[in-house]
Amino acid sequence: MSLCFELSDTQHMIRESIRRFAETEIRPLAGALSREERFSADLTRKMGQVGLFGMTVSEEYGGHGLDYVSYIIAVEEVARIDGSQAATVAAHNSLGIGPLQYFGNEEQKRTYLPRLCTGEHLWGFGLTEPDAGSDAGASKTTARKEDNGWSLNGSKIFITNGSSEVTLGNTVQAISGELPGGKKEMSCFLVENGTPGFEARTMHKKMVWRASNTAELYFDECRIGEAAILGKRGDGFKQMLQTLDKGRLSIAAMGLGCAQGAFDVALAYARERKAFGKPISTFQANAFKLADMATEIDAARWMLYRACWLLDQHQPFSRESAMAKLYCSEVAKRCADHCVQLHGGYGLLEEYEAERFYRDQRLLEIGEGTSEIQRLVIARSLGCFA
Repeated sequence: MSLCFELSDTQHMIRESIRRFAETEIRPLAGALSREERFSADLTRKMGQVGLFGMTVSEEYGGHGLDYVSYIIAVEEVARIDGSQAATVAAHNSLGIGPLQYFGNEEQKRTYLPRLCTGEHLWGFGLTEPDAGSDAGASKTTARKEDNGWSLNGSKIFITNGSSEVTLGNTVQAISGELPGGKKEMSCFLVENGTPGFEARTMHKKMVWRASNTAELYFDECRIGEAAILGKRGDGFKQMLQTLDKGRLSIAAMGLGCAQGAFDVALAYARERKAFGKPISTFQANAFKLADMATEIDAARWMLYRACWLLDQHQPFSRESAMAKLYCSEVAKRCADHCVQLHGGYGLLEEYEAERFYRDQRLLEIGEGTSEIQRLVIARSLGCFA
């Protein structure tokens, strides 16, 4: 990367336009949607109308043909206001659209991508199972080959966008056979909601991202055609790893946006709130918290943008993606904690945004690879286990 790396005029424009949208359309609804644990199809459609879906997809398939840095900026700006809506955007683009965009054949791309780039429909990514999280190779969901296609059996859990009223379907990883040496052959399948033998159930009573859709997926002799396999048979594990490499960048962007949003409301409150006759921002203990937040956010932003730039330049980025996801998620944790502390007792009330930032950041150290897994990826890249 050039030492003089700067955002383009287009990227600045995207930041400004998505920030305006988030401030005017998302912020007024975020608190109520979270309290009611309500996914909003209307708000999802509005996000589609401003171009938040299919941002990196070619215009040929209904997308906007933008670079990854531009997409990450958009996720950051949504997360600055609300983690739930940012989760909808990030999961749909990176985990829903991404596998179809990168691994789908021409027929699959033309069948699904134009509908998924508008906000009228969402798509989920069925990877995690009750006993297979960080150890994705422990998946038990199976795909049995039949004369005219496949039969899926098993279940998935914690699937974002998996069961909403606008969800069109899910990409599902399943064991499709056995490789030499007894290893599992993994393949990915495209399963539309409403397919006989497939049931998607919405999960409730979540601590985080209450206004996003999270689902459990169940497959009981769910029969799908041969054309439903994504890419080539046996490529499922490789597809999953490549999808997560890119998906980590969007989770990092959510962490960065969460940190920035927590900082913004903390600074505003500290300037307004008075104690002992002075704004609490003037006390060194508080000023230093804000200084630390600003410094870490700036460092996180350029670490993330650099990783996205490497992706855009078709250079290796897996290690940088893991570093960005790890650092941004942990910066979000520290900033959200400082935000609540600066608010004092008010930071524990639902009417203040500090409380929502504090809850929503917690999943960022878990989703799409825990902090422990990120450190493992980084350590492996350093040759620690050679």
